[in-house]
Amino acid sequence: MPGAGRVIVRRAILLTIAFILIVILTAVILEGTGFAQKIYQALVIQNVQADIQTFIRTHPGATPTDIQNYKNQMTFYWEEYYGLIDANGNPVPPYIRMWKLVFNSLKFDFGYTNQESITALVGKLPPQPVITVIAGVLPRTILMATLAEVVCAVIALPLAPRIAYKHGSVWDKMIVSYAALFNAVPVWWLAMILLSVFGYTMRIFPTNYRALMTYINSYWDNPLVNTAYIAWYATLPVITLVIAFLSTWLYSIRAMVLRIVREDYVMVAKAKGLPDRDIARKYIVRVMAPPIVTYVILALAGSLGGLIITESIFDWPGMGTLTYAAITTGDVNTVMGVFFILVLVYILARLFLEILYIYLDPRVRYR
Repeated sequence: MPGAGRVIVRRAILLTIAFILIVILTAVILEGTGFAQKIYQALVIQNVQADIQTFIRTHPGATPTDIQNYKNQMTFYWEEYYGLIDANGNPVPPYIRMWKLVFNSLKFDFGYTNQESITALVGKLPPQPVITVIAGVLPRTILMATLAEVVCAVIALPLAPRIAYKHGSVWDKMIVSYAALFNAVPVWWLAMILLSVFGYTMRIFPTNYRALMTYINSYWDNPLVNTAYIAWYATLPVITLVIAFLSTWLYSIRAMVLRIVREDYVMVAKAKGLPDRDIARKYIVRVMAPPIVTYVILALAGSLGGLIITESIFDWPGMGTLTYAAITTGDVNTVMGVFFILVLVYILARLFLEILYIYLDPRVRYR
């Protein structure tokens, strides 16, 4: 399929260029505006103060001169560590730090994080490589948010087209009402209600999710038991997200199918007396496949970013919690790492969609 191959290569090149430009733009925002430098300088002061306190505690006989010399030494160390100066003590220009950040990111080298609130998410003490922290929390987001999206897809994909095909029925009106209600309800509010009812009142699900880290960190000591505990902890968050997300899934897919069902060629097929099964297979499924596949793939890709507020309510150590910790602590390396991974996932999802479009819509390969 030569035409398809050219389309895939062209789209892959364009998406790669877009990805690199996004990484460069992010580095410009962080380094070019001086935001990263201010954060690094604040971290240098914080780390130096902590080092001086430790030095005074371990050297009770130290003179003011000794303390000042140690302060100068540690200031040099931390400024070099954060890339503010080079080995000779000369300031590093922002544009050099910017390009260094870009090249390191493209190599998946996001540096280290010294924030205990971030490394605690993977049960380790600082410093830790940012990529190690992301690799530790990403599976937990997949367990909660992505699993919820998959459950929604399994329910909505077969159900929504049937409802749309019987537009105006009792089931159709129920789905529309359900979607209108839960689209107006914030996920975090629903999470608090369900946690209050099924956690604190009925005692069916846990309320202290910090204990989850114990089972995650010691998982391989007893995989069977720890899997059961992790599943127990994940059940209520997943149920919460399914209830909240399913309304959007059902309504969106219903709207897509409903638009196709009302097309003239479908009406003509019905007027000819063709069986509903043949109409659905020949006239509806092929046409609705591209938009529905787009919705499913992008929803699954977007779920990897986590849900900051919802994860905070359940104290779930996922990507949302990591993003929140990185922003509040001003950890530039972690912010860049999280953003890089999320953009990469989105770009790969788009490329996957471009490949699927070629087989779902033959017109694409001949553009």
